[in-house]
Amino acid sequence: MNSRRAFLIWGVAVLAYVLAVVQRSSLGVSGVDAQERFAVSAAVLSTLAVVQIAVYAALQIPVGIALDRIGPRRLLVIGAVLLVVGQAVVAVSPSIVPAIAGRVLVGAGDAMTFISVIRLVPMWFSGRILPQISQWTGNLGQVGQILSAFPFAVLLHTAGWTPAFGVAAAASAVGLVLVVVFVRNGPVPARTGSIPLPGSWGGAFRTFGHALRRPGTQLGFWSHYVTQSSGTVFSLLWGVPMLRGLGYTPGEAAGFLTVIVLVGFVAGPALGVLCARFPMRRSNLVLGAVVLLAVVWTAILLWPGHPPTWLLVLLVVAMGIGGPGSLIGFDFARTFNPVGSLGSANGIVNVGGFLAAFVMMYLIGLVLDVAAGVTGETVFAWDNFRVALTVQYLVVGFGVAMLLHARRRTRRQLHAEEGIRVGPLWVALVARLRKRSVQ
Repeated sequence: MNSRRAFLIWGVAVLAYVLAVVQRSSLGVSGVDAQERFAVSAAVLSTLAVVQIAVYAALQIPVGIALDRIGPRRLLVIGAVLLVVGQAVVAVSPSIVPAIAGRVLVGAGDAMTFISVIRLVPMWFSGRILPQISQWTGNLGQVGQILSAFPFAVLLHTAGWTPAFGVAAAASAVGLVLVVVFVRNGPVPARTGSIPLPGSWGGAFRTFGHALRRPGTQLGFWSHYVTQSSGTVFSLLWGVPMLRGLGYTPGEAAGFLTVIVLVGFVAGPALGVLCARFPMRRSNLVLGAVVLLAVVWTAILLWPGHPPTWLLVLLVVAMGIGGPGSLIGFDFARTFNPVGSLGSANGIVNVGGFLAAFVMMYLIGLVLDVAAGVTGETVFAWDNFRVALTVQYLVVGFGVAMLLHARRRTRRQLHAEEGIRVGPLWVALVARLRKRSVQ
C-alpha cells in the first residue's frame, strides 16, 4: 500500500496544503500594512483574522461529514478554487469590508484543505508509518509559513499590496491544476474492513454523531485546542505587531516565525516516534507542550522592560513544539474511530485549536485598544501587549481542564470495552492500535 504512487499523491496534496498555509498566514506578516492601508483600529483589524479563523473552524464539521460522503479529492479542488478567489478579492480590496469578504473565502478554502490531506493518509498508507506520515504532513505544510514570512513579505514591501496578494492567488491556481491532475482518493473499501463508508448524507450525519460522542474524539479536540492556539495567534496575526512593538524590524520578525517552522521539522518526527512507542503517554506529551508554553510566556510577560532576544527565541521554539503536538489530536481520532468516520472525527479535532485561536485573537485586539487608551501609547506598544496577551491563560486553562476530563472518560471507556477482555489497560490500547493499523 505504501507505493510510489501513494507518495506522489500525498506529495501533491501536501503542496496544496503548503499553498493554503501561505494564504492563511499572509495576513500575519501584513498586519501592520493592513492597518495602514485600511486605517482601522486593532479590534477591527483583528476581525480580518478572526472572521477567517471563525469560518475555518465553523466549516470543519460540515467538511468532515462531506469527507466521509464524497472523499477528499473533490474537497481539495473546491478548497483551492476558494483560496484563489479569496486572495484575489483581498488583492484588489480598497477598504476593509471587501477584504473581510475575501478572507472569508480564504478561510472556507483553507477549511477544506488540511483535513482532506489528513483523510488521504490512511487511504494510501498503512502500518506504523501512519503517525510519521501524519506528522510530516503537518510539518511540511508549515513551509507555507516560511514562504509568507520571506518571499511574500519581501514582495509586499517592494511591489505593494495588490501584486503580493495577486501572486499568492496565482500560486494557489497552480496548486489547483496539480490537484486536479494527480490527486485521487485511495482504495478505501479495501481498508475499512466491515465498516463501509456512509452511502447517503443521512448516514454521513449519523457517522458524525457517533464520532462526536466518542471520548477519544473529544480528547483529540481538546489536545488540539490547547497546543495549537497560542502559536496560531502569534503566527497569523499578533506575532509580527508584537515583535515590531519590541523594536524588531520586519525581517527580524519574519525570522522568528521561521524558527517556529524549523523547530517543527525536528519536533514533529520525534513526537511521531514517541506516539508510536508510548501510546498511553500521548496526552502527557500534549500537556508537556502546554506547560512549556505557559512557563515561557509567563517569563516574557513578567520580565521587567523588554524581554531579551534569547527568551523570545525560546518562545518560538516552544511554539514550534506545540504545533506538531497538536497533531497528536488527530492520532487520537484515528485510534478511537473506524476508518469510515475519520473525516468527521478529524473535522471535530481540527475545530479545537482554531476555536481557541479566534477567541484569543479577538480578545487580544479588544484589550490592546483599551490598554492603549489607558497608557496613551501607540496600540502596538509592548506595555499594551503585556496586558492583552494574558487572555491566553484563561482560554488555554479552560482547555486543559476539559482535556483532563476527556482523558479520564477515554480511559474508562477503553477499559470497559477491551480492558477486561484482554488484560491491562495498556494492552487494550495496543490491541486497538494494531487493529487500526491494518484497516
